[in-house]
Amino acid sequence: MVLCPVLGKLLRKRVVLASASPRRREILSQAGLRFEVVPSRFKETLEKDSFPTPYAYAIETAKQKALEVAHRMHVKDLRTPDVVIGADTIVTVGGLILEKPVDKQDAYRMLSRLNGKEHSVFTGVAIVHCSSAGDWLETKVLEFHEETKVKFSELSEELIWEYIHSGEPMDKAGGYGIQALGGMLVERVSGDFLNVAGFPLNHFCKKLAELYCPLPHEAVRRVEHDSIPSVDTFEDLSNEEGSGQGKAGGDRTEAACNSTVETSPPFPTELLDLIKGFRRSKVLFTACKLKVFDTLKNGAVLTAEDVASKINASVCGTEQLLDACAALGLLERTERGYGNTELASLYLVSEGEHSLHGFVTHYNDHIWDLFTHLESAVQEGTNQFHRVSRRRADDSFKDSFYPSKEAQLQFTRAMHDLTKLGAHAVATAFDLSGFTSACDLGGCTGALAHRLVQEYPHLKVTVFDLPEIIELAPSFQPVGQQAARISFMPGDFFKDRLPEAELYILSGIIHDWPDDKVHQLLSKVSECCKPGGGLLVAEALLDEEQRTLRGAWVQSLNVLLQTPGCGRSGEEYRRLLMAHGFQDVRVVHTGGLLDAVLATR
Repeated sequence: MVLCPVLGKLLRKRVVLASASPRRREILSQAGLRFEVVPSRFKETLEKDSFPTPYAYAIETAKQKALEVAHRMHVKDLRTPDVVIGADTIVTVGGLILEKPVDKQDAYRMLSRLNGKEHSVFTGVAIVHCSSAGDWLETKVLEFHEETKVKFSELSEELIWEYIHSGEPMDKAGGYGIQALGGMLVERVSGDFLNVAGFPLNHFCKKLAELYCPLPHEAVRRVEHDSIPSVDTFEDLSNEEGSGQGKAGGDRTEAACNSTVETSPPFPTELLDLIKGFRRSKVLFTACKLKVFDTLKNGAVLTAEDVASKINASVCGTEQLLDACAALGLLERTERGYGNTELASLYLVSEGEHSLHGFVTHYNDHIWDLFTHLESAVQEGTNQFHRVSRRRADDSFKDSFYPSKEAQLQFTRAMHDLTKLGAHAVATAFDLSGFTSACDLGGCTGALAHRLVQEYPHLKVTVFDLPEIIELAPSFQPVGQQAARISFMPGDFFKDRLPEAELYILSGIIHDWPDDKVHQLLSKVSECCKPGGGLLVAEALLDEEQRTLRGAWVQSLNVLLQTPGCGRSGEEYRRLLMAHGFQDVRVVHTGGLLDAVLATR
């Protein structure tokens, strides 16, 4: 039996609850609502301090949960849901938002903050109505929140820890559940009790009334509802023919049923996240610079005090940095301390096989400062590396990029890390098994060369780069039989004779240079390339309308800030290479850092 007549409007709808909470499921089930449970996969990583109020954060989280389920079911299910309900409950005290504790110590901190105080429990709710037309999903969202005031008794340490050891706090917002053992902690409740339990049923039913068909303004003035209006107040929302006609309450015009209520513009969550997004990068950069992930390698789990001692930093600052890394998914926090996540172990430990530590450090020490001059780069249309390196604006590219041995090594390590990440996609974009020799011009440490000889057992590769780079290359070489098929030759590809090869490779090179230098280099490669030979170009390609850089728009700005070169589309590379005598130009968008272009002479 449907206890609340409003919920009867949903009887013939496919209703989905985007939550695994047993409390919400119980509240709605006992009210008579028929629904499916599809837990949301939305990662609750919204920045709390980007919202003007705590309830705005709860509402946005609820909306994102519901929308994620709606879109996932639309794509994967044969039938799109009619209504998806999302909810998020938070506890706030002194302006601080408390969600579910991550461990017992976190639960203790939460309960200690609430001890003897009054706090607010907010539940944000989003009701998403869905309709589909072919592959398109249309959604209409109604959002609201409910606040309930809760006063805790004065609790002893013994009682707090006894409650924590019961295990109940670990999946509860604020670290307690009022409907179970946590009820013994509560002295007073002001407002909707069910809201504290996880779902404001009364407010939910009232909002359903507003959503389906608000009363005409005249009726609103005549009747003020202190409780949920009767079923006859609403439009029949069934899918039967004739739905939408008035019931016992009398006929109403379509205009009355479709009346709109002035609403505020949507809260700019994504914009605020973009504005403040630089902070996430700096957290990662700082943790890498201080070698936090190295300290926690090989499965180590350490307290903030232990980590602070090893990285020679303050305990309070280290703890805040570790907590920030945990919030970003880079570290795991447990009762015993902090440990690396799988992501950090794989990519952020400095000596790992797939490490990006050198690349991250380069971005922290050079690119971060470089981007502070983006305004000047846009206004002047010139590279800005000289501002960061304190070199003259007319210094050569080489002098600007390598002002010292230390800078050379750091840049080389960064390029090595980045090339490893995209090497497989470049090496396998085309079938290169017909070539027996290759020359990687500007091949740096040979990271791409090593991937090529792994993929093609009969291929030998010569890495041709500046003498100072070749000098550093041995420290990056892996051991193995493939290394015997790679040789290193120092030289300047603009000034010196190029090694003979069947296949020439320019990976991440062309975008660094202005047009005159590009034509000079390609002419030289074309002259050295024998009939039937090839040229493999690896670059991040612009789309054909040159509006975006596929998967790497930041690289386009790097070009503006650092080098006099430019990005090109696949069609532009086709015309460019054909102008230098190359034929059969093929383009592959790899979906990775670099796309690939292969041409034959």
